[in-house]
Amino acid sequence: MADPFNISVSALLSYQQALNTTSHNIANVNTAGYSRQQVELGTQLPEYRGGDYVGNGVQVEGIRRIYNEFLTTQVRDLTATRSEADTLRQLAGQIDNILADPDAGLTPVAGQFFAALQDLANDPTSTAARQVVLDKTETLASRFRDFSRYFDSLSQGVNSTLTTAVDQVNVLAQQIGELNLRIQSSTGSNGAPNDLLDQRDELIQQLSEYTAVAVVDQDDGNRNIFIGAGQPLVVGGQVQQLTTLRDPYDPSRQRIGFASGGAPADITGQLTGGKIGGLLAFRDQVLDPAYNRLGQVAQGIAATMNAQHQLGLDLNGNLGGDLFTIAAPQVLPRSSNTGSAVLGVAVTDVGALTTSDYRLDRNGTSYSLTRLSDGTVTNLDAAGFPAGAVTVDGLQINLASGSINDGDSFLLQPTRAASGSLQVAISDPNALAAASPIRTGAGSANTGSATISAGAVNGPPPVSADLTAAVTITFNNPPTSFNVTGAGTGDPTNIPFVSGAAISYNGWTMQISGQPAVGDTFSVGANTGGAGDNRNALALGALQSTNTLDQGQSTFADAYGSLVSTVGVRTQRAQAASAAQGVLLNQATAARDNVAGVNLDEEAANLLRFQQAYQAAARVIEVANSLFDSILNAVRR
Repeated sequence: MADPFNISVSALLSYQQALNTTSHNIANVNTAGYSRQQVELGTQLPEYRGGDYVGNGVQVEGIRRIYNEFLTTQVRDLTATRSEADTLRQLAGQIDNILADPDAGLTPVAGQFFAALQDLANDPTSTAARQVVLDKTETLASRFRDFSRYFDSLSQGVNSTLTTAVDQVNVLAQQIGELNLRIQSSTGSNGAPNDLLDQRDELIQQLSEYTAVAVVDQDDGNRNIFIGAGQPLVVGGQVQQLTTLRDPYDPSRQRIGFASGGAPADITGQLTGGKIGGLLAFRDQVLDPAYNRLGQVAQGIAATMNAQHQLGLDLNGNLGGDLFTIAAPQVLPRSSNTGSAVLGVAVTDVGALTTSDYRLDRNGTSYSLTRLSDGTVTNLDAAGFPAGAVTVDGLQINLASGSINDGDSFLLQPTRAASGSLQVAISDPNALAAASPIRTGAGSANTGSATISAGAVNGPPPVSADLTAAVTITFNNPPTSFNVTGAGTGDPTNIPFVSGAAISYNGWTMQISGQPAVGDTFSVGANTGGAGDNRNALALGALQSTNTLDQGQSTFADAYGSLVSTVGVRTQRAQAASAAQGVLLNQATAARDNVAGVNLDEEAANLLRFQQAYQAAARVIEVANSLFDSILNAVRR
């Protein structure tokens, strides 16, 4: 009667393991990354007796981890994509909110500034109106600086978060490497360490929240992890480290390096997905373009307002000076440069100015300028650089001093520093140049019907030294031509007269319209005592609706509106991508959990089933024991 005992014991042991495994599943129902486990039972080898094979009981052949590699990979990839989109959405939304805010944005303060100029034009001698213009000018400049500080804080936040993310990637990679070693040593003919496998997969899942990863399984149980363009982050138990690097052009900007024994290799442009991918996408696709566009608007306002203000006359009788001061374009030499060159870069045409950064390189004897927004390359040495200055996209570039060695490179940022440096150049209300420095007039003895326009000073500054010199125009007989007398004109004679045609001398332009008579005279000269003149204030105000940016296609408001619109569209795209990726991730997670997750109802049914089997096996032992006792009692008699 030994066989029933052995068979029953095998059943007891097997179903005890099944009960343990089911209990383990129930205990880990809320454990992140846990995969349901299942005991696999099989018959023990039978014995051959009396011409037949007699069963010998049951045994545990293994504990299988319910796992689907395809679904796990899908969840991991979608986690990286969702994390990237969500990070981009959160950061882009911050810029979108402040730019489009009806109170905190640029639009209200710009409107108040131009309204103050209109009030000044209505009453150019009013000290109060002049003070309001200065106050609104300062408010406008201050708002640009506020935006600049906010963008700087976002940039610093990106740096800080990148550093934290890199540190977390290194921690997770180290833990994965350690688990690889433990799994490798634990894997054998006796089964797989299921719980360790789950822990490793959960760590890889957490790693995908920071960057996209590729996983390659090895025959020895190891999982190798690759990032970027195939950089091996974890190979078996060997772990490489990520590190943060200073940008070779801008030390305030963090980049990401891959340490592989020598100097870290910059892999910033190769990393996608996860929080790191979202941070880099935000900086490259939203923050930098927004910063440059804002700086372009600041450059446009400063340059055009200064140019027009210099063509006016203030209450002190002086020509106007700059209304704003603004920093020159930023030039950042690469840290590895060996030459001593100092480049001079100036904005000469804000209308041609783009929002792109540029890179100037010397390769051999060739000098090239690359527009980084679209990769357009300009051959500078063909245009005379470095011996002379060259002009590209409204930028004049020259070699101010030193020499450029082969391999040297410079990053040019024409607009990046503009918004943060915009300042008001004057503090005296009387220094506002609201008047025109010239005045036109018709001779009191004129008998014809011709009239002369108010005249305007030609830009751009500087103005002619003879701008306010007295000039007289006298009509000949017949009055189809005229003579010009006055300093700086050369006293030309017999100039054909065309009614309404522009007449320009000494840096001014005016028109005579109608029919002059013989001997009629017209004059242009200094606007002496012209305190009530408002022509330059009107010209300053008219710049609000003048297309001065983007090759004459955009006003200041258009350019700022384009900035708000671009950021808004990018934010909406990020929001839509985040929502879509969230839905896909939830669906993939549900599909994976349907296969590998713990179902408490199913486990409860298994508990009951295994309990009954265990109790039945115990009952077999009880029956076998009773039969064995009966045989013993019969023998004793």
